[in-house]
Formats: sequence, structure tokens, C-alpha cells
Amino acid sequence: MQKWLVCCVVMLAGMAPAQEAADEVAPEAAGAGLVSGSAAVMEAQARKARGVPMEADEWMVVAAHPLASEAGARVLAEGGTAADAMVAVQVVLGLVEPQSSGLGGGGFLVWYDGLSGKLTTLDGREAAPLEANPRLFQEADGTPLGFFEAIVGGRSVGVPGLPALMAEAHGRWGRAPWESLFAEAITLAEEGFVVTPRLEGLVEWSAEWLAEHPVTSGYFLPGGVPLAAGDRLRNPEYAATLRRMAQEGAGIFYHGPLAEDIVRTVREGHGNAGLLSLLDLSIYRVRERAPVCIDYREHAVCGMGPPSSGGLAVGQILGLLEPFDLASMGPDDVEAWRLIGDASRLAFADRGRYVADSDHVPVPVEGLLARRYLVERAALLRGDDALPEVSPGRPEFDHSLNLADDLTPERPGTTHISIIDRYGNALSMTSTIEMAFGSHLMVNGFLLNNQLTDFSFRSHVDGMPVANRVAPAKRPRSSMAPTIVLKDDVPVLVLGSPGGSRIIGYVAKTIIAHLDWGLDVQAAINLPHLVNRFGPYDLEAATEAEALAPALSAMGYEINETDMTSGLHAISVGGMLKGGADPRREGIALGE
Repeated sequence: MQKWLVCCVVMLAGMAPAQEAADEVAPEAAGAGLVSGSAAVMEAQARKARGVPMEADEWMVVAAHPLASEAGARVLAEGGTAADAMVAVQVVLGLVEPQSSGLGGGGFLVWYDGLSGKLTTLDGREAAPLEANPRLFQEADGTPLGFFEAIVGGRSVGVPGLPALMAEAHGRWGRAPWESLFAEAITLAEEGFVVTPRLEGLVEWSAEWLAEHPVTSGYFLPGGVPLAAGDRLRNPEYAATLRRMAQEGAGIFYHGPLAEDIVRTVREGHGNAGLLSLLDLSIYRVRERAPVCIDYREHAVCGMGPPSSGGLAVGQILGLLEPFDLASMGPDDVEAWRLIGDASRLAFADRGRYVADSDHVPVPVEGLLARRYLVERAALLRGDDALPEVSPGRPEFDHSLNLADDLTPERPGTTHISIIDRYGNALSMTSTIEMAFGSHLMVNGFLLNNQLTDFSFRSHVDGMPVANRVAPAKRPRSSMAPTIVLKDDVPVLVLGSPGGSRIIGYVAKTIIAHLDWGLDVQAAINLPHLVNRFGPYDLEAATEAEALAPALSAMGYEINETDMTSGLHAISVGGMLKGGADPRREGIALGE
């Protein structure tokens, strides 16, 4: 059996900081020039640079940092399950990619069980405090706060769900001893890891907000100077937290001294105090939800239901496109992108009107994915030009409920993990702390989320309530779209991505590229992004997508050329496993 060694990763290439107010970096720089003492990592980097997927027979893991992929590979090579490997991967990501996810955040997990063939989805999304109300992000006169006024500090922090989600998944499907899954992360935290140019650029971009909290500033801005690529960064507090978690379980985040530290940090809030309480932590539970699936090209595309909008929106886009022969058009045909773009606009219109936490607001899940409804909506696409305007539809609904539209911004501080193990289990998990560096509050070595800003800041529009308004214990709407695609009830594609509300477009494009256009997973991921959410067509800058700008403009679209740093990670199944990692970031696929 191959021995998997955790080793330091040195990033040699430069990186430009984000242009958008988000966890985004220049595509050409993300993940470039990785060198590692591990032959497996070097091979993975070389194949990724050539646009060739990794191949394996027994198992595969794709994650957002080589050190995290190596941790998962070690667990899988030693006979662990995908659930075991996920724990090892995630705790390393929380250390080496702290801006994107971690123990202070939450996530959604889709699991296919190789023994029973059952598909399960788990909701580990953060929850609002019991003291929260719809005016949480409003001034005294009802005016919504500015986005960055709301983020930094304790006001934006929801109950972290990720520790409970990790424990739940391991308890259901794990084989390896829980305490064995933290070894790599503890060693890296104690001995240090090498800061990458990506982390350097994001720290520099966020320095003004990171400086507002002494603990966070001391870690990311030591001596008042932002971390630089090549620095060795140690986090002994994180190591201590992981040691306790390994020995005592995830319950330390919801009861006892660590929970008290979290609440105290949020309540102090450093000028923007939050509402989190020990009671909020103690009552938090992971929820099992019904998977959201739709048939597409003789496949079942399955994902997460509300409070995620990802599974519904991806499903609606594909359902709207089912009547059209995209395969005959190909990825260079502007007509294909007209159809994809307007199908996405229709899905986003429904998303803004109807989707929220279904424990608090009725959501017409079946109606939104009903074949009859999608066929009726797809008729709107049978033209030659961009739809002049898009409105929510009227799906079948067993409630009489008038709701207002919501365009809540969603920032891409997120990561995605795809894993298939030797037992035929498949895992797709997207986790997040929301904005890059979350609330910018740090406690016991990890950052706390700002997930509550995924709620609508407005509770009503023109007298009608917004479905995604704040409420006690409610979970904010998300665009995260961890997805498993099945054929004949067996997984053929496991994928997902970070990227805020663009996640939906990234995942839909990759499925279309693989199923309709026949691209392998790496080529499908590499394909330039064209994403339409609310009308303007976003084209990935400095890619072949720009060549379509004149034709799309002639169809009536407003064009926005911009960097779109997705973090797609996918595994296809067919004869052998093939893994693809997004060249726009530093992740890799490893397998055996």
C-alpha cells in the first residue's frame, strides 16, 4: 500500500488579490507552481496543469489544498470510508484555508451508501440565535445596514454547524477511530505550514477588517504586518482545540468551556455585538433532509434541498434545458449559452421568491421541479434573443402565501470536498464560513462565520414578507450545491464548488459539459464560465468566453467580463475513477 506523507507545500508563483469583495483571486495565479516532497502531489499538479484528470481504481479524494487531499488520501489508503476521510480533510482545510471554511462554520453533505444504495442529505447549516428577529440587520428606522457594517463582529455569527455535521457523518458511516482522523491537522498546526500566495493575497485584501479584532489581527497580521507567502504559520490554539475534539468529540463546541468562549467572543463582538447564547449552542442539531432530484438525460441529478437553493436551482436549470438538444450545439455555440443563461435567470427568479428554510417557511419543492411546470416555463426559451424580463413562476403549491422577491447578496468564502471510497460510498460536501474570513472573529484558533448575512436584510417589500427574512433558530438560504449524479441508481459524477450564488451556474455548467458535451471531468471544470443570475451575463475574463460577448450582446444581454474563481472538485465513475480539480485554485485530486 502506498504511504501517504503530509509535507509542506511551497507556492512559487505570484498571485494578485481579489477584485471583488469576496474570496476570489486571479485565476491564472490560484494554485500555480505547487511543489511538494510527495510524488503523488507532484503528479496531481502536473496532470492538472496539462488538463488531464487523475485516474484511480479504488478510491479518490479531491479537496481545495494539497495538504488536505493528502490527509484524506492517507485515511482512504488505510481502509477508511469517505466519511472518515472527510473529517481528516476538513480539519486540515480549517487550518490551511481558514478564509473559506472551518469549525466555526457550517455545511451541506450529500451521501450515497455503497451497500444500501440509499442517498442521504445532511443539513449542517448555521442557525440564527433565539434572540434574533427580522430587524437584526436594520437601523432603528428600518433602513438595511451596509453589508460590511453587518459582517465584521458578532452580529453576523450563527450557531456553527460543521462540528456537529462531521460527527454525525462519522457516526453514521465512519469506520476509522474518530481520534485517528486529526493527526495531520494537529501536526501541521503545531509545526506550521507554509503560507501560499493565495492566502497572502486574501489576508492583504482583508487586512483592514482583520485588524479590528485583536486575536484575529495577532494571527493574520503579526506585528501589524500581513502574512506573506513562504511564511511558516503555526496555530497552537487550533491544535489544542483539535486535541480536545479528538478526545471528547464535537460536543465541546456546544457545551462547556469552548462553547462559553464562543459565546463570549460573539457577545463582545468588538463594536458589533451578537446575540448567540449557550442555549443556542446546546439545542443545535444536524437535520436529515429529503434529497432533491431531477431526471436529466437518463440520469438522476441529486442535491440538497432547502435551506439550500442549490439543489433546486441546478435541478430547475437542467429541467428547463431538457427539451433542447444542447449536445448538437456544443460549448462554443452562442445559442447554447442563450438557453443556459435564460434558464438560469428563470431559476433565480423562483429562488428569490420561494426558497428559504423549509422549517420556517413553506417551500413548493415538488412544484418547482414538476415536469409540467418546467415544460411550461421552458416554452419561454423558444426564441432567438434574451428574455426581456424574467419573473417568478407560479408552481403548484399547497399553501396560499404571498411573498416578496429577495436578492440577498451571497459571498463566496466556501470550499468543496468530493470523495469516493473503496466500498462504493460517495460523498459530496460543501462547507463555508460565508465571507472570506467570516465574521473576522477568531476564538481558540478558528474563525467564526458571518452566515447570518445570508438572510435578507429586508423583512418585507411593499408590505409582503420576504421568505428568507431573519427569524429565531432559522437557517439562512444558501446557494451551496453539493451534487451526486446517478445512472441506474449508481453514482457516475460527484461534484460541487464554492463561489457564492454563482455556485449554481458553476455546477450546472459542469454537469452539462460532462453529460451533453462529453467532456471528461477536468475538461468540464476547465471550461470557461458564463453565468447569468439576475440579467447581466457574467463572462470569465481572459478566457475563450470573451469571444461570445459580441453575439450575446446582440441578443440583448448586458455583458460583464470578470474573474470567476470557482473551486470545482469532481469525480466521475465509469470503468475507473477520474478526478478533476479547478485550475483557478490550488486544490488537487489524489487516488489509488
